[in-house]
Amino acid sequence: MAALAIRPASSMDGEADGLVAGSESEDSGRKRRVHGMLKMYYGMNEEGKAAEMAKSLDPCDINGPHFDHEVFLNKLRRECSLAELMDQETCMVKQIRSLDSDMQTLVYENYNKFISATDTIRKMKNDFKKMEDEMDGLSANMAAITEFSACISGTLQDQHAQITKLSGVHTLLRKLQFLFELPARLNKCLEMQAYAQAVRSHRRARCVLQQYSHLPSFKGIQDDCHAIMDKLAQELRQKFRDGGSSAKDLSECVELLLQLDEPAEELCDKFLSHARSRLESDLQGLEAEIRPAIPSPTSNTDILEFIDRGCNEFVSSLCLVITSYQELFINHAQTGDGKLNAFVDDLAARYFSLVEQRIQEEKGVGDNSLLVRALDRFHRRLQAITKLLPGSAVPNQGTEIVMRAAKERVKQYLSALQSFYMDSLRDVRQALAAPRLSVAAADAPNSLPELLSSLSASILNQIKSVLASVHLFTAKDIAFSNKPYFKGEFCSQGVRESLVVSFIKFVCQSSRQFCDSAGEKGGSTPPALLLLLSRLCLDYETSTISYILTLTDEQFLVQHHSPVTPVTSLCAEAREAAQKLLNHYVKVQGLIISQMLRKSVETRDWVNTIEPRNVRAVMKRVVEDTTSIDVQVGLLYEEGVRKAHSSDSSKRTFSVYSSSRQQTRYATSYTPSAPMDTNLLSNIHKLFSERIDIFSSVEFNKVSVITGIIKISLKTFLECVRLRTFGRFGLQQIQVDCHYLQMYLWRFVSDENLVHFLLDEIVGSSAHRCLDPAPMEQSVIEVICERG
Repeated sequence: MAALAIRPASSMDGEADGLVAGSESEDSGRKRRVHGMLKMYYGMNEEGKAAEMAKSLDPCDINGPHFDHEVFLNKLRRECSLAELMDQETCMVKQIRSLDSDMQTLVYENYNKFISATDTIRKMKNDFKKMEDEMDGLSANMAAITEFSACISGTLQDQHAQITKLSGVHTLLRKLQFLFELPARLNKCLEMQAYAQAVRSHRRARCVLQQYSHLPSFKGIQDDCHAIMDKLAQELRQKFRDGGSSAKDLSECVELLLQLDEPAEELCDKFLSHARSRLESDLQGLEAEIRPAIPSPTSNTDILEFIDRGCNEFVSSLCLVITSYQELFINHAQTGDGKLNAFVDDLAARYFSLVEQRIQEEKGVGDNSLLVRALDRFHRRLQAITKLLPGSAVPNQGTEIVMRAAKERVKQYLSALQSFYMDSLRDVRQALAAPRLSVAAADAPNSLPELLSSLSASILNQIKSVLASVHLFTAKDIAFSNKPYFKGEFCSQGVRESLVVSFIKFVCQSSRQFCDSAGEKGGSTPPALLLLLSRLCLDYETSTISYILTLTDEQFLVQHHSPVTPVTSLCAEAREAAQKLLNHYVKVQGLIISQMLRKSVETRDWVNTIEPRNVRAVMKRVVEDTTSIDVQVGLLYEEGVRKAHSSDSSKRTFSVYSSSRQQTRYATSYTPSAPMDTNLLSNIHKLFSERIDIFSSVEFNKVSVITGIIKISLKTFLECVRLRTFGRFGLQQIQVDCHYLQMYLWRFVSDENLVHFLLDEIVGSSAHRCLDPAPMEQSVIEVICERG
């Protein structure tokens, strides 16, 4: 008994932990595990059959058939400590209790199921007893019905043939009655204008009357019917000819005439002619909206209302005509659709002409959504013709109209951008001409940067606004935006190239036009505007062009399948325009100062002038203007790089002019015995001097710009001096003026030696042209200039 008590508990040794964890799961899973353990204990598989298990010969295997509890207990006592033995006992007790509980549960469940099965069997037995009684009653009823049916069949067998014959006679009489009453019925329908009912009645009897027309009675009925139907056909033709009925009545009229064997070709022509008159009246209404008899500001409706009216009236009527024609003539009369295609193409061409005329009137570029919605509705409604008339070219022609409208809209936006740019330049020009923006004004240091920032921002905002308006053509809710043209060519060639790139090129080209020769645009252009435009074009080259094109490509998903203008090409064009504008600015400012110097030289008698006591006012004006230009350029351009200045830069002119070398040169130059030596020394001196390029391109910085202006001014001064003859005091005045210029101009140039050289040339040329070359003392020149 001890072995039997231990065996069931020990057989579950490997599943103890599983039973503890199973208490937290659902009841159904727990029951399945319990059943599984019992089957495993009794050696049963899932099907309930005895499982073939390998038999263990180990007497210590608690699950094996050869288990010996004495051997197992002796082994445990030898190998395990007291604590382990007590743990083993505790574990086995838990397993035994768990198994007893599960076995009790199984017994209770099986007992409940057995009681339920017993009740079910008892109930089924009662139900089957009742069903057997009902089946016996049904069998008896069926036997009675069969006997009664056989009795009736036997009774009526003799009269069946007679009844069938009488039924046939009755049917024939009814048909004859219908034929004899047919003329009266047709007249009644004719009076009530129930033409469709009359045609149906005549078609039902026509074959019978034709078959028995050799009989006099039937012949009379046939003649009466023919006369009535001829009259009905005349009324239908007259109704069709009048054209006062609706499209539905017209279709019914044509269908009835076709059923009356009227010629299909003739009806086809009349049908299309009648439909044309109706559609032409719709076209005339649209034309009246485009060209009203009495024009007024409110006479023209907007483009969306115009398209709506055309779609609701003309396009809808055209679709109805196509549907009616196909049902009446192509499906029934088996005629061709050539006439229909020609008819549709002719009227659609006139409609498209009116639509294009109305689209061309949309010149304003303020709100683009109305036009896009109108084109979208126009395109959508034309797709119905594709379904009704698959071979028609009308929908494709409508799509081409939408494409042309989009191209024209892009051109209008380009023109609007160009006009906006020119208006902006005009505003800038007026602002520059205002007194408060003069260089001497108190707020001048902020004027040019503010104008440049405002101009650049307004242009960029206008471009963004235009791109947003044009983007409506490619919106997802617009039907025609899925067309290949709007996914490819419109985005790349239309928006990117024809709009954005063209506007950037226009900005560069229009800017270059300000550099035209005097007498044209450039002659009256304010120098400050040239400077501002050069900086604008330079900013476009460095960042704005790349930003605009990137924005365009991202917004329109531009696919560069077709060749497009690269960013580098546009940047190079903008830099070229900026360079040309800056060069022209230098030239204009240099010529302004040169003009003052030229007049000051040409209007003075240098031979008979008095001894110099002051610096001439024009020299002070030159320094003031140069300083103003320096401030103006510094507002927009960086300083630039200068060569290192010497500590006595402002006094180097004196050391040159009053040196023994110069005095010796002047003396020897104007010694009558040595004119060739003077020229030779001068030419040798020029050979070893650095060549100065007066009109070379300037760099984009302030020092380079001012250097270019000073080079032009001093070169003009030099050339004017070479054309004059000087007396002693005239030479001395030139010395004073040049020293004054040297005191200030060296600060503005990149290399002070350039100013030294040009001023040295001016004084030297004056000495060469002097009748009595007696230079002024250096100290006297310094005193005069400091006092000035």
